[in-house]
Parts: sequence; structure tokens; C-alpha cells
Amino acid sequence: MSTEFLRQPIEKIREVQNKLVAEQIELCGRGHKFYKQRWDEHGIDSATIRNIDDLEKLPLTSKKDLMDDPEAFRLHCPDLPLEQRTLWEGNYTTGSTSDPTPLYVTTHDYVAYLGLAKRVGEISGIREDDVLMNLFPLTPEPMGAFMRSPMNAYATGATITAALVGAPFGDFNMHRSLDEAVYMIERHRATVLWGITSFVRRAIIRATELGVDFSSVRMCSITGEASTPEMREDIRERLREHGVKNPIMFDRYGSTEAGGMAQCHEDGDWHNPAPDLLFQEVVDPETGKRLPDGERGALAITQLNRRGTCLVRYLVGDIVSLTHEPCPHCGRGGDRVVPPIVRTKDLVKVKGMLINPTVLLESLTAVKGLDEFQVVLTRQDESDAFSMDEMIVRVASARSDRDGVVSEVTDAAQTAARIRPKIDFVEASDIYDPAKESKAVRLVDKR
Repeated sequence: MSTEFLRQPIEKIREVQNKLVAEQIELCGRGHKFYKQRWDEHGIDSATIRNIDDLEKLPLTSKKDLMDDPEAFRLHCPDLPLEQRTLWEGNYTTGSTSDPTPLYVTTHDYVAYLGLAKRVGEISGIREDDVLMNLFPLTPEPMGAFMRSPMNAYATGATITAALVGAPFGDFNMHRSLDEAVYMIERHRATVLWGITSFVRRAIIRATELGVDFSSVRMCSITGEASTPEMREDIRERLREHGVKNPIMFDRYGSTEAGGMAQCHEDGDWHNPAPDLLFQEVVDPETGKRLPDGERGALAITQLNRRGTCLVRYLVGDIVSLTHEPCPHCGRGGDRVVPPIVRTKDLVKVKGMLINPTVLLESLTAVKGLDEFQVVLTRQDESDAFSMDEMIVRVASARSDRDGVVSEVTDAAQTAARIRPKIDFVEASDIYDPAKESKAVRLVDKR
């Protein structure tokens, strides 16, 4: 799993992809409940899908398809070798209910991701002597970014520790505060901060406030939120104040379903580090027609060598374009995702977590005694364009037990979105005035 594979001519990469896709589709045709049914409905014989071009005959898979029945996407072929059938772990993405959607990972898939992570390290410049600080939150469900952080260290030979930040839950009191995380970074002399963009930035700000030494940090590996060049420069400038001469911003792009892409230089395209594991295409989401390089459309992925949860022509929810030209910076081939990336609006990302607004609003509607409510997505500091996300639930209620309202609304929001909101009590007319509006606006995004 060396990046030398990416220096092969595109024709050689296609030969490998053609062989792998034929094998993957054959397995799905006999052991994948969803695709067997879907392809039968469309009169498609999986045996006729022999190469990458043939994929265009298959219908697209939506995120809703996966969320509605995640168990139907798990491959079941009992004749496969043990490592291809053994469940190594599960991680989760957003679901169609308050429960997240499981993604099953076999031993085969886990080791494949180690190979992908090794290539990511080579492309982005993660070194064996690095010390990674995992700043992703410890969440009630296994978050892909949190779980994969150690894998990126294992694959490159780097050292890693985790701050265990995030909203507390459960019985065991294992979460640490932001201040504790900041002191851990200093104590371990971390060289790479690995986490959600706004939280990484907030940790650096807090370190300055506390007089904590972050001079060991050479790179921020940020993901989970869109980051502008201005925001990345803001983070760089704050690290320069700690004596870091040339701080690097590695803006990681990817998804729980696909894994991570890698930039070989800042503000550049995102290399697909493993075209022998993942085929990417840009399509017209209405017709499924594949679009040529340079034309913008919906990004669809097909897993070429997967044995747990398997996805074919799966729409990840982003609008992008692709190029297959050799990279002008590093010379690697394969395919690269070309920015800007526009995420479709089916789901909303808050604090690096995808939430389903419909589920959130339904959960809040079930709270007794609310005259009106409104969810406001904003920044903790509205004067700071790079401040962390904040969820505010504005409520109007005639109930006398305000503490009870706060508790129930908080629980409803955390159950649906896994985010602890701030609760503001207001007059009902401040949320919805029938004399002025035909309907109440339940979700307002001010970011």
C-alpha cells in the first residue's frame, strides 16, 4: 500500500479497478440484500457488470437508502475467508431516526483502511516521529473520525493520545475539559492537532489565554467543518504567536462511509489515496449519468474491495468536480476532488456532527408545554467569524417549572442530535407572530 501505485499511468490503475469492481459486484449480487433486490427491480444481472464503465448501468444509492435499512447493506457471503467475514468494529453515521446508522467493518476492511491511512500520511506529510493529539469528541456512538485517528498513527508509525473531550454522558466520567486537553497537548509535546476545525482553533486560543506552550505543534489536521483560507490563516497566525515558524494546515476531506482524502499541499485538490479501494465519479443525481472531468455534479463512490457494509454508486451528499490529470505539485495520478465542495442541504453539520433537522424538530415537538420553539444555529462569538458552532433552542412556555423545561428540551435535543444546546426563554411572539408570518420558522442557521 505505497503511494507509488498513484504514480502508475491511469490505464494501469483502471486495469486494477476493473478487476476489483467485477469481483465486488459479483459478491454483492449473491450476498447483499439491498443490491440484490434493487438490481432485480431494474432487471440488472450483476454478472454483466465487468468493469468501471459498466457501473453506469447501475442505479444510484442515496444516503436515505442506507439510513432506512443499514442492515441490508451488510455483505453476507459465508464462503469468504475468516478475516473477510469477521466483524472487527462498527462505526456510525447519521441515521433516519435519532439512532445513528451503523457501518460494519470486517478485519479485511480494517486492514484496508490502515493501507489507505499510510498513503494519506505519505501524501500529507505525517511522519513517524510525530505525536498526534486526538481532539475529536468521545461520543455516545463510535464516531468514525475518533476511531480512525489511532489508525492513522498506527499506519505511519506515529505516537498518539486522545484528550477525550466532548459532552459528558454515561456513568464513567471519562471526559476531559478543554483546559485539560490544552495542558495535555503541552505535556505530550504534540506535533499534530487532529480534530474538528473550530475546536482545534479554540484549543489554540485557550492555550494563549492560559500561557500554555504550543511551540511543539507543527501541523493541524482539521476536518468536520468547512474551513476558508482566511480561517486557516487565522489558525496559523495564532500558532506563530507560540513560536511555530511554518505551521501547516492539513484540511482533511472525506466521510465516514468513504474514508479520508489527502492534500499534498495546502489549499489544493484532494487526492483519492486509494483508487484500488474506492472508485469516485461525478454524476447527474437525477439520471445517474457520469459527467466528464471538470464538470460539477454529485459525488458518488463505489467501494471496490469491501466486505462489511458495502456501497455501490453511493451519493455522499457533496457537489464537486474530479480530475484524473497528474498532480502539478507532486506528480501523483489517480483521481482528485477539485474544490469548491458544496454539501447538499439534506443534513446539517454542527460541531463537526451531521444532524438530521427533521428528527431534531420532531423530538422537540414532543416536549410537553412548549408554546413555541425555534432552533438557532450560530457562533459562540458572533463577532468572530471563526468561532465554534453553537445550538440555541429558543422556547416559549407557560410551564412554571423552568428547570423542568430546560431539562426536557436539553434531553430531546441531545437524543436527536447528540449536541447539548443552550436554552433561551422568550415570548412566543418573538418566535412566531401569526400576524406577520404564514408559518413558524423552526430552524434558523445564522452561521
